[in-house]
Amino acid sequence: MQKLNQSYIKSLVKKALDEDLKPRGDITTKLIKFKNKKAKAQIMAKQNGVISGLDFCKTAFKLVGKETVFVRKVKDGSKVKKNKVIAEIKAKTKTILIAERTALNFLNHASGISTLTNLFVQKVSKKTKICCTRKTTPNLRLLEKYAVKIGGGHNHRYNLSDEILIKDNHINVEESLKNFVKKTIKTKKIVTVEVENIKQLNQVLGLKFKRILFDNMSIKQLRKCLKLCKKKYETEYSGNVILKNVGKISNTGVQRISVGSITHSSNAFDTSLSFR
Repeated sequence: MQKLNQSYIKSLVKKALDEDLKPRGDITTKLIKFKNKKAKAQIMAKQNGVISGLDFCKTAFKLVGKETVFVRKVKDGSKVKKNKVIAEIKAKTKTILIAERTALNFLNHASGISTLTNLFVQKVSKKTKICCTRKTTPNLRLLEKYAVKIGGGHNHRYNLSDEILIKDNHINVEESLKNFVKKTIKTKKIVTVEVENIKQLNQVLGLKFKRILFDNMSIKQLRKCLKLCKKKYETEYSGNVILKNVGKISNTGVQRISVGSITHSSNAFDTSLSFR
């Protein structure tokens, strides 16, 4: 998996700023009389949650104005209460006004993912990992998977090159699931096989690969499948996982639960920026 570094952060933030400023810049702020005057502002949490994305937030202000002094009042991964000051910014008035929305967009998006991930993590046993999926916003996958980790979750494969995951559509176009699994094992890659029922599970039991993914099963059926595996494989569950049922799924003893909603359906964290 790629690593989150300053080069990636700058590149992503610059694209976002360009989206906001091209072709003529902030035509409203240009009209302010004292736009070059130094000013102070605070970013405040308007809800409880887990903060992440501060590097992206800081970079937005720094790219707009090199004079920016960005002071973090919390760290990525901090659990904050409503009205907590997250960061303070000292910069020209125009810098703060121009960068504000882009900076908060990154902070709010990442923190929303971290906050939702953490809610899922709190619902499961310590032996169960909450994992994200590839259901991410195009071109924001690295940021979103980072936010999942900050929230206490774990990353699934980053992309299609990382691991082999045999899903229902692969099975539908192959004549033999068993023969296809044998072929994938020869690649020496990590192999995960998704099964929807006990019949499919029986076709692959005994083959030497890493992980079995149980998809959209009832709790009763999942328990039966886990018993058949006899701890010979790493086990994972996916399908319609929500906060109300994730605890019951975890109680079966399954080792991983993948949750698409933590990246594709998280609400933006609520913050505000105000001049002081």
